[in-house]
Amino acid sequence: MIEKTYEPASVEGRIYSAWEEAGAFAAGAGAKPGAESYTIVIPPPNVTGSLHIGHALNNTIQDVLVRFNRMQGKNVLWQPGMDHAGIATQMVVERQLMETQQPSRREMGREKFIEKVWEWKAESGGTILNQLKRLGTSADWSRERFTMDEGLSRAVLKVFVQLHKEGLIYRDKRLVNWDPKLQTAISDIEVEQRELDGNLWHFRYPIEGVSFDPEDASTFIVVATTRPETMLGDTGVAVNPEDERYQALVGKNVAMPITGRHIPIVADDYADPEAGSGAVKITPAHDFNDFEVGARANLRVINIMHPDGSIWLTGNDDFAGGIDASAAQQQIWAELDAMDRFEARKRVVALMEEGGYLEKIEPHRHAVPHGDRGGVPVEPYLTDQWFVNAHVLAQPALAAVREGRTKFVPKNWENTYFAWLDNIQPWCISRQLWWGHQIPAWYGPDGTIFVEESEEAALAAAKAHYGTDTVLERDPDVLDTWFSSALWPFSTLGWPDETDELKTYYPTADLVTGFDIIFFWVARMMMFGIHFMGTEPFENVYVHALVRDEKGQKMSKSKGNVIDPLNLVEGYGADATRFTLAAMAAQGRDIKLAMSRVEGYRNFVTKLWNAARFLEMNECVRVEGYDPRTVENSLNQWIVGQTAKAAANVTKAIEDYKFNEAANHAYDFVWGTFCDWFVELAKPLFSGEDEAAKAETRATAAWALDQILKILHPFIPFVTEELWAETGKTGPSRQGFLMLSEWPDLSGLAYPVADAELNWLVEVISAIRSVRTEMNVPAGAKVPLVIIGGNDVTSGRTDLHRPAIERLARVSDIAFGAAVPDNSVQFVVGEATWALPLADLIDIGAEKARLAKDIKKLDGEIGGIEKKLGNEQFLAKAPDEVVEEQRERLLAAKDRRAKLQTALDGLI
Repeated sequence: MIEKTYEPASVEGRIYSAWEEAGAFAAGAGAKPGAESYTIVIPPPNVTGSLHIGHALNNTIQDVLVRFNRMQGKNVLWQPGMDHAGIATQMVVERQLMETQQPSRREMGREKFIEKVWEWKAESGGTILNQLKRLGTSADWSRERFTMDEGLSRAVLKVFVQLHKEGLIYRDKRLVNWDPKLQTAISDIEVEQRELDGNLWHFRYPIEGVSFDPEDASTFIVVATTRPETMLGDTGVAVNPEDERYQALVGKNVAMPITGRHIPIVADDYADPEAGSGAVKITPAHDFNDFEVGARANLRVINIMHPDGSIWLTGNDDFAGGIDASAAQQQIWAELDAMDRFEARKRVVALMEEGGYLEKIEPHRHAVPHGDRGGVPVEPYLTDQWFVNAHVLAQPALAAVREGRTKFVPKNWENTYFAWLDNIQPWCISRQLWWGHQIPAWYGPDGTIFVEESEEAALAAAKAHYGTDTVLERDPDVLDTWFSSALWPFSTLGWPDETDELKTYYPTADLVTGFDIIFFWVARMMMFGIHFMGTEPFENVYVHALVRDEKGQKMSKSKGNVIDPLNLVEGYGADATRFTLAAMAAQGRDIKLAMSRVEGYRNFVTKLWNAARFLEMNECVRVEGYDPRTVENSLNQWIVGQTAKAAANVTKAIEDYKFNEAANHAYDFVWGTFCDWFVELAKPLFSGEDEAAKAETRATAAWALDQILKILHPFIPFVTEELWAETGKTGPSRQGFLMLSEWPDLSGLAYPVADAELNWLVEVISAIRSVRTEMNVPAGAKVPLVIIGGNDVTSGRTDLHRPAIERLARVSDIAFGAAVPDNSVQFVVGEATWALPLADLIDIGAEKARLAKDIKKLDGEIGGIEKKLGNEQFLAKAPDEVVEEQRERLLAAKDRRAKLQTALDGLI
């Protein structure tokens, strides 16, 4: 007997364990002989990570696809694993060492520290994978991989060495994002732009050969900066070649205050005549744009900072080169040397003001890049790093998408992909960390670099080069974690070995990811997959939206609006959480997650459970040999056809990656069509005396419930699996789990005559209920019904379904008439006009007045919202979520008005 109440907490863990113990998640489980493969690789979460709502959405969508394709009999592999998360993991372990008062990283040395990291991973890392299991994810956990495991490490070495030998990996001195706190290069995705209140300092740079006079603008050129300390590394001033104000100065020099360096004024389109003074200071070693200008103008590149962001002047030959410094200048340099960059900023401003070189200071709110881990402002910093020639690798990756071999869903995300790859820069792949894949490069005593897969191979190469055994020093840097994750679709399948898994499951089918890593991960997997495997790593890239709070605001801890998916699972069950995310996952539209939606879908799970229990109580048992093509009762024919239509709709929507439509098709069918209509209309048959109709209806109900459990399973796997087991206790024996059963193909199951008849009945009852609601008819009151102009078909259907209409619409009697009675509310279904004389139940005049008043009120609301949405200033200044909220309010108001107008028009 099915329990009275469904308790997710007591079911979910038990079922998940049963799936795992039976190997139901294993690659190929349930596959038909010779079936095509279907592969998804999980976007590897950080080993330090914990489940957030974005992970929950991402993995719910993946699981829907995986369970759907598995039930279609395909050879499915969902490949799980984790990323070693270089910076994050190193920080976690260093913090743990400090908290437990152990020696620091540098005190214990690299080898001991790496041992500590592996110990931490074994004890505490990978929490997120167990959290994903609570969500019901059906990945093949027996194949779990880690970007630092032995196999993936071997793949990383092979890729690095091969690309280096092909000239696609090289060492160069270039600007990188530098975190002064962590003292490492970081990637763009690890940089946060924070809006801060700052200043714009306007400095006067004296023109060479002219006596500087702060009151005479002809003796200087004005530049503005938000980072005064960087002027110590200025090597040029740029003006626009079309700017007539400065054309006579191009080619001349300015004599820099503080440094005494003479630097040229150059013409470059980068300078905007409309911005500030139109002149721009150029610091090639400390600004990405300036670096490009400097390269075009052949300017010197002078780094004036230590790795920790402090000022570096003493012993800096690049800085001092070419300057005949006075004793006073050298004293100032000595004062500034080793000073914190922000303290140096204050001192530079003071020195400029003392010399008359500070023209003005303007308050200036602007974006300041910060390292997301270190939390301090990032410096564009000139260092020796390892780079990938991404431009060369990007060309086949661009062609693959442009020629349709890999498709983005929604398609508009192709533009983001193209924008990145069409303008791609060299990819900095080295990091100044200890945790990660150490770069396989060794240096000889004269600086010669030997890149090999092992130290032994490097020593052999050095011996061949030098003619004798030579001591080498290994590069201490490690690789960017995106480098190893770029190999994920094929390294996880055993590459560089030619494994059976690689032959079977590569290329993968679908990739599910967020838009923020289209470049950092998706594009790089495309580049490496095509280069090393000869084909694209996936056919489709589904890019899901953000999950925001119910007001449309981005979730953040500072706002206090973060929703923990584990709390949702504990409070409402994994099924309700998953169904909510899927039902709201419309392509290209962010999800506004409200608790009311999760509660609503928990009620849906309960509705399904109660429906199954009701059917069990009414002896609706599966029948051996039941054939839905042979049913005779029109109600049963109708539900068979509706079930087939629902299965087809859900199938197509999943195949089209329209997960919200798939979930909503299933929801509408199960709650509305099956529970609210079929079950209600079947009740008289269950209790009636027509044994043949009773038996057929019971068997049909049990068959339909089976199909429902199947089409709902990818979305709500736990409750459906539990009901599959419960309903399998009677009737023909079940074979295995629901998750390994066959997806329903119900094509050809259609009963047009029964559809027309029952859809007519549903429309009539729904219309009467709607009128009762809009007219405030008391719930317990029965109303008379008069049909005008009905033909023989309507007459026959009315006679046949009179008991259902009277019971479900609370109608006292049904009559046919020649004209609409006075004081009636009317509506039209088919060719007939249907009238409800309500004079004895409501005040018709008062209802007309009420409806008219409500319509007028809505007209005012609609007018106000339309005026606001027509205001360009409002659209420009209001946050996107506010504008979207107003648009939704407008649609809701117009919909409500239309319903009220229909009700008013129906009153005569």
